[in-house]
Amino acid sequence: MAQPTVDVGSLYAALDAARTSKELSWRQLAKEIGVSPSTMTRMANGQKPEVNAFAAMIRWLNMPAEKFMIDEDTAPRDEPPLLAQLAPLLRARTDLDADDVKYLEEIIGAAVRRFDNERDARQR
Repeated sequence: MAQPTVDVGSLYAALDAARTSKELSWRQLAKEIGVSPSTMTRMANGQKPEVNAFAAMIRWLNMPAEKFMIDEDTAPRDEPPLLAQLAPLLRARTDLDADDVKYLEEIIGAAVRRFDNERDARQR
């Protein structure tokens, strides 16, 4: 039987999108959620949060835990979430200012959410 696990990449991307929209630093976000900044650093490196931190994060996001659960057997192993992968590249661009980057992250985030929703609807 497949074991459920936390989709760290999706959770991290959701937190990053919410953090960006609220104009918070990672440290400020951790404080607002009630977890340590090192929890966020560990997640950025692909490590799962402990159960109480996971609960605090999904409560803060106001999203169901199931949204961030996958079966270990079918979990993507090597591919990080698109927005998490693109965000540092956008921020590194010298031809984009902070507002441009924020706008592009919002557009890409909206597109990714739409794709995810459409994929979920097809799988039902």
